[in-house]
Parts: sequence; structure tokens; C-alpha cells
Amino acid sequence: MADATGFRALYLHVPFCVRKCAYCDFASSATGRRDPLMAVYARSLAAMVRRMAGEGLLDGLSTAYVGGGTPSLLGGEGLSFLIGAVPSVGELTFEANPDSFSPDLAAAARDAGATRVSLGVQSLADDELRALGRVHDGEAARRALGEAAASGLRLSADLMAAVPGQTPASLAASVEGAVAAGASHVSVYPLIIEEGTVFGRAVEEGSMEEPSDDEEAAAMEAAERVLGRLGFARYEVASYARPGERCRHNLSYWNGTPYLGLGTAAASMADCGLYGRLRRLAPGLPAVAASTARVRLTCDSTAREVAAAEGDPSRLSFGVEELTAGEAAAEDLMLAARTSDGLGPGLLARARDAVGAAAVDRAVDTLVGEGLLAETPSGAFAPTERGWLMGNVVFGELWGLADGD
Repeated sequence: MADATGFRALYLHVPFCVRKCAYCDFASSATGRRDPLMAVYARSLAAMVRRMAGEGLLDGLSTAYVGGGTPSLLGGEGLSFLIGAVPSVGELTFEANPDSFSPDLAAAARDAGATRVSLGVQSLADDELRALGRVHDGEAARRALGEAAASGLRLSADLMAAVPGQTPASLAASVEGAVAAGASHVSVYPLIIEEGTVFGRAVEEGSMEEPSDDEEAAAMEAAERVLGRLGFARYEVASYARPGERCRHNLSYWNGTPYLGLGTAAASMADCGLYGRLRRLAPGLPAVAASTARVRLTCDSTAREVAAAEGDPSRLSFGVEELTAGEAAAEDLMLAARTSDGLGPGLLARARDAVGAAAVDRAVDTLVGEGLLAETPSGAFAPTERGWLMGNVVFGELWGLADGD
């Protein structure tokens, strides 16, 4: 989806945390609450946003997201300064953890332009939170949820499923507690054991068992049942919302919207026109081949390097991946299959043009035949309940179109 005006979605990465959680392999690091690097980093990031906006790269921006790490560690002043650099948008979300959230921080962020807070609750059960290595306990999580709901911001709660010691009853209690506190959007992520994490090492040493696929599937199904009963509908593989409460930023990653990521490890996706405009600000970015239809970038610079750049993207380093038209079409199909909207007629038509009608129709027919996709009244093909649980099969079949399979 090209847009001549600029990027439609903006992500700002704040990589600082009080402590690294046992499951986390995100681009984040434990730091003191008063580490001066955080303020310098935020100032550099804000300057970079303003520079991008000044070049017209954020014209038409509709959604922004400040994630991490723990953006709330910046405090009300630092967080509001960063949010205030973002052009006015209809939706601006920031992430927070219960231990660093407060009504004053929420008010400062709201006054600066934030519309939604996403609280990293993960669980409301103390034993599960201890197992995950979280700093807060269940009482702090409930208090933060209540304060967030009273702040005037839309409230999203992040929870985890299939964590050590969790039972169907405790998962249901966490979901019900988050909703009772005022969450209108809930994301439920299955525990994934990642190499290099505390959990990853424990599994390697044999002191912890990795959750099986069946355990993860059962936990995710249990969460969906509870959320469905509470009036939430699944709109993306891990996210549920009440009517009108979908996170537009989430959807921007799955519907081909060009998005810009700033900060260490932040990812961007651009068509060639937007990429060319980015190169004017960062001349070190390589030229792309004539066959390239889409470019993906990742900021390889460290947090200290981002801070030292003082808002100048030409002082940063990036990894660049080029996609052909066929690869971009296959990617769009694969990502659309993560949503309840599914593969719409327009998307399918573009994919048929890019990789061939026979190949696209064969892949869709295969997934329908296996009960993983089903046609909707609008003519789209969306995941079935089985399709949600066997997403890797769906994604693999659709991404295979990139190679002409």
C-alpha cells in the first residue's frame, strides 16, 4: 500500500527496563530508574521525529506507538516530551508497566497527546508474576489498571498464557480482572521460550519444561472463551477488543501500511518512494535494485549511539532488506491472515497480478480445504478457529508464494 504523503504509522522504541524479565528477548536492557542515558536518548528520539516531520515524512500520519522496554520509566516529564514531538494523530499509544505507572504520568502523557495506554500486566497472580520475573505484584497491577481506566485514556492490558504455574482458572481470573478494571482491549500472548533468556537457559539445563504446543493452544483457547463471554472479539491473532476499540497501530503492521520505526532495533517498512526520501536524510542507506518493490529497515545502532546521534539519522546504522513485488504480495497475504478481516478481494487481486492467479488460488484452496481459512460474506478468506491455532501452517503456505511455490 503506497502513500505519497508519508508514513502512516510511527513506532518509537524506548529500550530501558528496571529488570530483564525471564522470558524477554526484546531489544531492552536493565537500567537504573535515574540513568541519565534515558533522558538523552528521549531527546535524541524526539529531535529525530521532528526532523522527519519537517521533511514531510510524517504527513498523513494516523497512529503512533511508544513501546519498549518500559517507556513509563522516562517519567511524566520525559514521556510527555517524547510524545509531544509527534504530530497530531487520531491514536497514540504508550506502553507502561504497573511499577512505573501513576495518575500523574498518565495525565502528563494524555495532555501531550496520548490517547491509549497499554499496561504490561502479564498476570494478576503473584506466583505467576514471580515466575516471569516481573517487578510488580498482582495488587500493583490491579491498582495500575484502575488508575489507567480513570485517567481518561483508553486502556489495553497485555497478558500471557501458558506461563509456569498457571491454571485455566488463574488465567481466567487475570482476564476477568483486567476487564473488570476497565480494559477495553486485551492482548494475550503465549509464552515462547527464546534462546538466551533466563527461561531459555533453564530449558537447556533441564530445570524447566517448555510448554507444549497443545498446552499453549489450550491456554489461548481458554482466554478466547473468557473474552468472548465478556463481549470482546478477536481481531488479530493475539488481540481482542470491544466494538470500536481495536488498536489501529496493531493493524498497521498487518495491512501493508508504510510505517516508520525510530530508536534502537526499531523496524520500518517503506515503498521505494518513501525509502528514497529517507535516503535524503540518511545518505548512508544503500540504493536498492530496480526490481525492489518494498524495503524493510532495522536500526542497528545501540541506545547509546541513538542518544549520541542528537536526532540525526545519518549518524545511525541500519540493516536493509529488499523485497520484490512477488515477495511483498506474499508477505501481505501472510500478514493479513493474522487478522479477522483476512485476505480481502482487493488484496487477492493484487497478489494474483504479482505472483500469478493459479498459484494464489491454489494456496487459498489448500488452506480452505484443510479447514484453516473460510470465506466470509464480504468475499474475504479469514482464519477459522483451527486456523488461528495452526497459524504457522497458514503463514508458511502463503509465504511460499514468494518463491513461486
